Amino acid sequence: MIDQNRKQSNAIYWASGIVSVCGIIFEVLFGAVGSYLLGDGVKQYTLTISLFLTGMGIGASISEKVTKNLILSFVWIEYLIGIIAGFSTFLLFGVTAYLSSGMDAFFLYSVTLIVGALTGVELPILIRKANEIGVTLKKSTARVLFSDYAGGLIGGLLFVYLLRPEFGLVKTAFLVAIINVAIALWILIYFKREFKRFKLHFSAGIAILLLLVSGVLFGEETAFSFEQKLYRDPIVYTDQTDYQQIILTKEQGDVRLFLDGQLQFSSNDEYRYHETLVHPAIASANSRKNVLILGGGDGLALRELQKYDDIKKMTLVDLDPAVVELGRQHRDLVTLNEHAFEDERVEVKNEDAFLFLQKQQKTFYDVILVDLPDPNNESLNKLYTLEFYQLLRNHLAPGGSIMIQATSPTFATEVYWSIDKTVQAAQLYTENLHVDIPSFGDWGFILAKREEFDLEESTISVQTKFLTDDLLKGLTTFGKDIDFEIVDADGEAVELETNTLMRPTIIEKYEKAWRSY
Repeated sequence: MIDQNRKQSNAIYWASGIVSVCGIIFEVLFGAVGSYLLGDGVKQYTLTISLFLTGMGIGASISEKVTKNLILSFVWIEYLIGIIAGFSTFLLFGVTAYLSSGMDAFFLYSVTLIVGALTGVELPILIRKANEIGVTLKKSTARVLFSDYAGGLIGGLLFVYLLRPEFGLVKTAFLVAIINVAIALWILIYFKREFKRFKLHFSAGIAILLLLVSGVLFGEETAFSFEQKLYRDPIVYTDQTDYQQIILTKEQGDVRLFLDGQLQFSSNDEYRYHETLVHPAIASANSRKNVLILGGGDGLALRELQKYDDIKKMTLVDLDPAVVELGRQHRDLVTLNEHAFEDERVEVKNEDAFLFLQKQQKTFYDVILVDLPDPNNESLNKLYTLEFYQLLRNHLAPGGSIMIQATSPTFATEVYWSIDKTVQAAQLYTENLHVDIPSFGDWGFILAKREEFDLEESTISVQTKFLTDDLLKGLTTFGKDIDFEIVDADGEAVELETNTLMRPTIIEKYEKAWRSY
């Protein structure tokens, strides 16, 4: 009898450890899918983790009412987790594609709270069962909690290093749900003598298991069709990397690149953006032998730089090697960037731009092009801070120029001018430019140098499709409604703040500004 009790208690400990692995994976999975579909990763992870933990607290409270049929209760809780959490990301893509804005967030947060509540019921039931079979309450609680916490670490590591990069968001949910149901079936078989209607409960578990297996086999393909609804044109390439979701679409010759759902360029008008990014900085620099590009893994900025024979070296720093590989290999991008990566002057570094600059002790660049995504989360915000611009200044050669893409001064006016103020706080002189790009709208750039300068003296010396000397001077003119004097609803002037690592002031402003577009 003692051996039987020990075996049953060990089964409970193993079950608690494994389901805790599943729980932590679902917790971070909801944060990841929320970050991808809803944006602002810090906000989504904060909300989903908070809701999940709140749900666990609610579940733990509810578990007090579960005093009979403990094993059967545990089994059906796992069945419910398997169904709800397994289909969560699959259905979320459908909700995002077909229902009105805001329903996707409501669905995600509701599922997170429900799965958290079900997870919160698990442990108290298992602890109570361990105590029921003869293990002291103190010992059973400690052992089950140890299994739970240790399982949490394993779950987090599995999600980051195996499940998300290898299986993606949809298939991961189904695979982990299968584990939940499999554990329920194993416990059901192990304690089968306690049940009068064992076959009924077992058959239900097998049916759920088969449903989840079908999700693994066919769910991702169906979710892809949901995702296609989010984009105007057919998707021709998709990849979930360690850093972001890459989507390439194409329709009637218009190639578009999306990173985490955000449009990066349209081949119909990207030359307007990249000519403005590159040529004013080149024209205003005293020398252009050594050029640094931060971002720009698609190779389109490199294409413009290759027009200058006197450039000796182009260093491109892009965090995600998959984007660079796409620029090197994908037929549509290679055609668009004119085989830019085959130029022997190009050196690619797959590193974080901030850390790359920190490591460069005595390297100076004549021209620095900052072609990075907008500051819509904490990770990207650091690339728009005073500390980052000070690093840029410290690596800028005398007479050199920096060009920074700085979001839209029309759609996010306060953000644009806050970035300009932050650049100036790094002891750099600035000139403001903006250009109309049909696929984006009005887009802003900031040209910066160590010395005072006059863009009127700069000339474009290479062939372009859009930019001319006269037009370049016109890009510095801003309408009264988007000029540097920002006013609030009462007509009072808004005092702009410098954006720093300690005080990331522009993230909330950015989110608020783009909410209407």
